[in-house]
Amino acid sequence: MDGGSHIRSTSHPSESSVQHDRVPSQAAQSLPGETPSPHVSTTQHRISQPSSPDYDAPGSYANLHDADEDAARLDPTRPASAEEQNRLQARMKQRRSSRAQSDYDIPDSYVNVPELGEIAPIPSRDERRSRTTPSFEEERALEREYSSRQNAQMRAEEGKPETEKPRTEEVSRLATEIYTVSYLILFAILGTFARLGLQALTFYVGAPVSFGSMWPNFAGSLVMGFLAEDRMLFRFKWGTPTYELQLLGARENGDAGDPGSKRAAVDLAAAKKAHMATKKTIPLYIGLATGFCGSFTSFSSFIRDLFLALSNDLIAPDAGPTTTPRNGGYSFMALLAVTITTISLSISGLLVGAQLALALEPITPSLPFSFTRKFLDRSAVFLAWGSWIGAVLLSALPPDRFSHPGAAETWRGRATFAVVFAPLGCLGRFYASLYLNGRSAAFPLGTFAVNMLGTAVLGMAWDLAHAPFGGVVGCQVLQGVEDGFCGCLTTVSTWVAELTALRRRHAYVYGGTSVAVGLGCLVVIMGSLRWTDGFSSLACLH
Repeated sequence: MDGGSHIRSTSHPSESSVQHDRVPSQAAQSLPGETPSPHVSTTQHRISQPSSPDYDAPGSYANLHDADEDAARLDPTRPASAEEQNRLQARMKQRRSSRAQSDYDIPDSYVNVPELGEIAPIPSRDERRSRTTPSFEEERALEREYSSRQNAQMRAEEGKPETEKPRTEEVSRLATEIYTVSYLILFAILGTFARLGLQALTFYVGAPVSFGSMWPNFAGSLVMGFLAEDRMLFRFKWGTPTYELQLLGARENGDAGDPGSKRAAVDLAAAKKAHMATKKTIPLYIGLATGFCGSFTSFSSFIRDLFLALSNDLIAPDAGPTTTPRNGGYSFMALLAVTITTISLSISGLLVGAQLALALEPITPSLPFSFTRKFLDRSAVFLAWGSWIGAVLLSALPPDRFSHPGAAETWRGRATFAVVFAPLGCLGRFYASLYLNGRSAAFPLGTFAVNMLGTAVLGMAWDLAHAPFGGVVGCQVLQGVEDGFCGCLTTVSTWVAELTALRRRHAYVYGGTSVAVGLGCLVVIMGSLRWTDGFSSLACLH
C-alpha cells in the first residue's frame, strides 16, 4: 500500500519535490469543503492514508520502473535527499523545454507548406461535434419518440368532433404496397443489368483492377449518395413544394435576426429532415434507393473476391484461366488490397454522390406530381411484372432452342437467369430490413442477416458450379443464383451508408463483424472444395 501510495503521488510531478509530497497530504488531511493548510509537513504525508483508497495495489508495483527512474525512491518513508531533488527538478525542466519548442531554427516561410498546417482529417474526436446530423442510433430514438407522440395525439383527438379538413388525394395502403413492390422488382432488374454490364466493361486486358465487383459497388454507392442528399427530384409532396417552403421559412428567420443564428440553422435542418422523411414514403424513391442501388451493388460478390484473393484464384483479364503460384504473404496482401479498395471507394462514392447532388441542385429537374402519381406509378406495375414474366419465359423457352437444336444456348446464362432470381433477392432484403433493422439501432440486424445469408448461398452455388458434374443449363442456373438472387439480396450501398451514419465505435464493430463473418462463411463453404479437390472449370460461358 505504501508503494501504491507513492506511485499515485509521483505520477504527476509538480514544480518541486516538496510540493509534490504535500499535495496528497493536504487532500488526505482536509475535510470536504475546507481549505487545506499550506503548512502540512512531509511527516504527516508519510503517516497519512493513501490518496486513493479504492485501489489495493500489491507490493510488486514497487518494481514498476515507469513510476520513478530511481528504484530507491519507491520507499516513501525515507525523505528525499538533495541529490534526488536536484535530479527530479532537472528532469522536469528538460520535459518542459522539450514541450515548449524544438532546437531547430525554422524559417518563417515554412508556414506556407500545406503539409505543416493544422490538418485535421477528423474535425473533432467528439462525434457530437463532428456530426452535423444525428447518428443512426439517435435517428432511431427520435423516430420512436415521434411515433409515440403521434399515437398519443391521435388518441387525444379520438373524442373530439371532426373538423373539416382540406381534401387531399390519398393512396390506399394496398395500392402503396403494390406500387412499392412493383418499383422494387423493376429496379432490381435494372440494377442487375447495370451491375453485369459494368463488370463486363471494366474487365479488360490491362485493367488496373482485376476484380469486377469494385466498380459496381462504387457506382451504386455514388447513386445512393446522390439520392440521399438530393432535395429536388422529389420536392413535390402531394402537389406542394414542401422543401422549398420550409427552406424559405428558414432563410426568412435567418434574415430577420442573425443569419447564422441557431433558429435559422434549426429550421434549415428541420426542412431537410422533413424532406427526407417525405422521400422515404414515396414508392419511386424506395425503388431507386432500395431496388436499384441495392441491386447495383453486391456484398456477396465483394466477399467472394476476398476469398478468391486469399486462395489465389482471382483471375486477371490477361492472365489466362490459371494463376501464378505464390506464398501466403502475398495472398494476405491481396486480401488487404481487395478489402481496402472496395470499402474506401464505396464510401468515397457515397460522399461524392452527395456532393454531386449539392453541386447539381440548381439544374436538377423535379418530377411533377401528376406525372409521378398518375403515370409512373401505374406504368411501373405493368413494366415490372411484364419484365419479370418475360425473363422467365426467355429462360424456359429460348429462341435458339428451336432454330438450333442441341445448341449450347449460352446466351441466356449471361443475364436472363440472373433477372429471374433478382426480384426475389431484392424483395427479401426489403422485408428483412423492415422487420429486423428496427431491433437494434447500433447494429442493423436486417442488413447484416441478408448479407450473410446471400454470401453463404453464393458460396454454395459457386461450389456446385465448379464441381466436376452437371451440364450447361445447370451451370447457368447457378450463375443466375449468384448474380441475381445473391447479388440483389446483399448490398454494399446500404452497408456503407449505415457505416457512415452509425457512431464511430458501432460502425467499426458492424463493419468488421460483417467482413469477418462473411469471409469466414466462404472459407468454410468454398474452402472445403478449393483445398480438397480444387475448383473445376465452368461448364457454361459467363
